[in-house]
Formats: sequence, C-alpha cells, structure tokens
Amino acid sequence: MTKSELIAALMQKHLHLQLKDINLIVNTVFDSISTSLADNNRVELRGFGAFSIKERDPRIGRNPKTGEQVQVSKKYIPFFKTGKDLHARINKARKA
Repeated sequence: MTKSELIAALMQKHLHLQLKDINLIVNTVFDSISTSLADNNRVELRGFGAFSIKERDPRIGRNPKTGEQVQVSKKYIPFFKTGKDLHARINKARKA
C-alpha cells in the first residue's frame, strides 16, 4: 500500500473528514516517526510493531560496475519489528 492508497482508504472509512485533514494526519504521523528515529529514539505502536535504528559495521564492499573493492563506512538503518498481534494476524491470514 502506498501513502496515497492509505489516504484513499482513510477517506472511504471517514467520510466526515476532508482530504486536507487526512493528508495532515498521515504526514504528521510519518514525520513524527521519522523525527523520533533521527533523534535515535525507538517508536513503539502497541500491537503493530516497533521502529528502531540499527548500526551496520564498516565493511569491504564491491562496486557492482567495476568489481573493485571499496570501503563502506559505518551506517545506521531503520529497522521494524512486528508486534505480537500483527505477527499473529499475518500468519493467520497466510494459513487460510
């Protein structure tokens, strides 16, 4: 689901809200999650999952074009771990 599909789905469920209000809500939630992660904070949405930052150690990589080895520096990546309820819901849907 894309961001625009999420907004469209919310519009169908909440007919009393205008498009600009739904856009503001969705953007505020995403911006809040992004800001918290940028500040090295964990974001937990109970029943859904938790967003956190993981550190990747420096390593030797390979340039895919030339095949030559390159040094890849340490970096931080966003990580999402599903919550218990979401995990159960996904697995239940797959078994059906």
